[in-house]
Amino acid sequence: MDWEEEYNATRSSGSTTLVASSASSGARATDINTRRAPSPDAMSIFDEPAATTPLQQLIRHWMNERHAPTILPAQEQLLGFLLDHIRRQTDTVQALRGDPSTSEEEHIRIVLVQTEVEQVKFIVRSYIRTRLFKIEKFARFICTDEETQRLLTTAERQFAMSHAKNVDRHFNLTVLQSLPPGQAYLDHTHEWEPEMTTRPNRDRAVFAYALRACPPVRLPSGLPLEFKKNQLSVVPYHVVEEFVLRGDIELV
Repeated sequence: MDWEEEYNATRSSGSTTLVASSASSGARATDINTRRAPSPDAMSIFDEPAATTPLQQLIRHWMNERHAPTILPAQEQLLGFLLDHIRRQTDTVQALRGDPSTSEEEHIRIVLVQTEVEQVKFIVRSYIRTRLFKIEKFARFICTDEETQRLLTTAERQFAMSHAKNVDRHFNLTVLQSLPPGQAYLDHTHEWEPEMTTRPNRDRAVFAYALRACPPVRLPSGLPLEFKKNQLSVVPYHVVEEFVLRGDIELV
């Protein structure tokens, strides 16, 4: 049973843990052996093919988010699924650790499960921190760009609006109110004035790895470039942005 099947079965039955607290110690031992033993049916999130594992999907989104100069679409559903699974795994581990009948072999498996859970937690935290860093950096731009706002979750949009408002208030109290009226603003009104709002730089170079063959694209120099499967290229981000969003190319 893969993650999606187990998750759907769990939701339909109303269960929130992998092992019921009322289960016998023999049933718990069987359950953890079934889920943690290195077999084709094991529950481990590292055992499935990379293309179908939710963890591998998150890793790919995490790496793309770290290397892309823009904010990518939020993976709210995938994050919710992984966090729910982490919670249920943690509940199972706590139940087994508190069971005096748990064998030494099962304790070893519990340590492996805990290690795996911590790895997933690290990736989730790093993914969220990366998005928050970009939101803080482009907060004023996000407030004026509806297309970027659609890429954020509700909580992220609220944070961006609040952060931009607080930064503007800080600049007004510390600097702008002391300047002449013609210069006491953050929004430039003339072409010769420097841009005061930080915007994503889509011309920044990125390392693009083709997961599959892609249609030809045209570089800023006018030369055509065709991505073949497993090809690694250094190109401006806007050249491969569409392929990254479609999942044909990942950033490394």
